[in-house]
Amino acid sequence: MKPVIALVGRPNVGKSTLFNRLTKSRDAIVADFSGLTRDRHYGDGRLGDHEYIVIDTGGFEPDSTTGIVKEMAKQTRQAVAEADAVVFVVDVRLGLSAQDQDIARFLRQANKRVHLAVNKAEGMSESPLLAEFHELGMGEPHPISAAHGQGIRSLLDAVLEPFDATERDEDGAEDGVIRLAVAGRPNVGKSTLINTWLGEERLIAFDMPGTTRDAISVPFERNGQKFQLIDTAGLRRKGKVFEAIEKFSVVKTLQAIADAHVVLLLLDATQGVTDQDAHIAGYVLDSGRAVVIAVNKWDAVDSYQREQLERSIEHRLAFLKFAPLHHISALKRQGLGKLWDSMADAYASAYRKMTTPVLTRLVHEAVEHQQPKRAGLSRPKLRYAHQGGQNPPIVVIHGNALEGVTEAYRRYLEGRIRAHYKLVGTPLKIEFKSQANPFNEKP
Repeated sequence: MKPVIALVGRPNVGKSTLFNRLTKSRDAIVADFSGLTRDRHYGDGRLGDHEYIVIDTGGFEPDSTTGIVKEMAKQTRQAVAEADAVVFVVDVRLGLSAQDQDIARFLRQANKRVHLAVNKAEGMSESPLLAEFHELGMGEPHPISAAHGQGIRSLLDAVLEPFDATERDEDGAEDGVIRLAVAGRPNVGKSTLINTWLGEERLIAFDMPGTTRDAISVPFERNGQKFQLIDTAGLRRKGKVFEAIEKFSVVKTLQAIADAHVVLLLLDATQGVTDQDAHIAGYVLDSGRAVVIAVNKWDAVDSYQREQLERSIEHRLAFLKFAPLHHISALKRQGLGKLWDSMADAYASAYRKMTTPVLTRLVHEAVEHQQPKRAGLSRPKLRYAHQGGQNPPIVVIHGNALEGVTEAYRRYLEGRIRAHYKLVGTPLKIEFKSQANPFNEKP
C-alpha cells in the first residue's frame, strides 16, 4: 500500500503550497490569506520509485469548540488518523507560537511518526531562527521553501525512508488472481453487493492485515477464475461470516484503486451522478486502471429517471466512455453474471499483448484511410509502432513531425487500435516519438 502523508499546521504556513509541490499539481487552492483550506484534499506523489498519497488539511486549532474552526480541526484529526506519517508545517518568519505548541502536544498524543518542516526558510538553512523550533520536541527541524522547492527532497527522503519503494506488478496477476476493487461513495450499495458475492460464491474469506486502516483482502473464485476483492466498504468478521459496514475512507479507496487490476465503480440509480462519483471516477482514470461501471438499484427507478441517469452518465463521466456499463440490483441479485464477464474482459484488455508488426500495419492502414492534417509546412509521418507497456496498454508511434498530430487524430488512431484488439474497460495511451531531422542540425 502507498504510504500516506498528512500535512498539518496552523493557518497560512504554506501547507497547500507544499501539497502542490509534493504532488506536482495545483489541485489545492493557494492564496495569501488564512483559513482557505477547510476540507481534506488528497493527491498522489512520487519520488524515484516511491509513490505516496498526500493529504492537505485546513489550519489546525486543536482546542476549538465552535463553528467552522471546530469542523476544520475534526478534518485534521481524521487526516492524522489516516496517515502513516505527519509533516508538521511551521513558518520561520512568524516564529514559534502557542498554537504550534498545542498542535505539537496533539501530535505527540496521536503517536504518529512526525517530521517538522520549517517553511519559508529560503537561504536560511544555518539561521539561528530555526533553533527555537527545537522546543517543540519534534526532532530536527527541516528548513524548506515550499514556494521555491528548497529542502523538499531531503524532507521527503526522511519521510519515506521507513517505507519500501512501491513495487508495481506489470506482468498481471500472480497465479492468475485478478485483484478487484469496488469503489463508490457511501450508501451506493457496496456492502450489499459484497455480501451478495460472499453468500453466492461461497467464499473462503480471511483478514489480510498490513495497514493501520485495516484494509481487507478477500479471495474467491468464480467459474474457475480466481479473484482477490480489495475492500473499500469496510468488512469485519462476525463469527465465521463476513459482515460489510458502509463507511468511507478516501485513503482506503485511493489505495485500493492503486493496488487493483480492475476497479468496479458503483453508482446509485436513485441518486444520479454526484460530484463525489465524478471525483472517484477521475481518480480511477488517473490511476490507469481497467474499470467497469455498475449502476445499482436500477429496479428502484422509473423509465424517466433511467433516461435522465443515462444522460447524466454520458455527460459527467464522458472520460470513462471506454468502460462497460451495467444496470444491476445487488439486493435482488440481478445483472451480476454479465458484470463478472465484463470485469474479466477488462482485465484481459488491460494486459493485451500487441506485436510490433500488427501495430505498425494498423497505423499504416489508418493513415491510408485518413492522413493526419498538415502542421505548418510538413505533414506528420507515422512510420512504425510498438507496445510500450500494459495496465494500461501503451502504444508508442515513431515517425517525423509527430508533434503536429492533432488530438482528434490521436482519438481516431485509438479507435482503430481498440477495435482491432477488442479493448474494453481499459484506458489506452498513445505516445508519439519524433525522430530528429538531421537537416535541421546546425553546422
